[in-house]
Amino acid sequence: MRIIHLLVIGALVFAAAYVYRIKMDSTARTERVLRLHAEIREQRDAIAVLRSEWAKLDAPLRLQGLAERHLPLKPLNATQYDSLKNLPERPPSLVRPGDPDPIGAMIQTIDASADASSVTGSVPTSAPASEGQQ
Repeated sequence: MRIIHLLVIGALVFAAAYVYRIKMDSTARTERVLRLHAEIREQRDAIAVLRSEWAKLDAPLRLQGLAERHLPLKPLNATQYDSLKNLPERPPSLVRPGDPDPIGAMIQTIDASADASSVTGSVPTSAPASEGQQ
């Protein structure tokens, strides 16, 4: 009978220690959750402060004042535009007149390899690619 009492007392001590350990783990986790909530609140407050500072710095009147103060801008005159005859010549074409368009060929290659699910609908999938080049 004494051995049973000692085993029961040992089981009770073990159970009490186990329950105490569970309680301490849950307390530590609760404290960690509370610390995380406090950090989240601090980060949200910091984000709110940064957004208000950004709104202040991005205000159109403030930017206009800075531009007037620091940029030597003058009003636009109609005489500032140049005539078409003073434009530089068009650069030479790198594609000969009879050759296919290299960019169009790349697009056709991409379109041919693309899934049907990635089609945006801007170009019909059933139309031949050569129609637009004739």
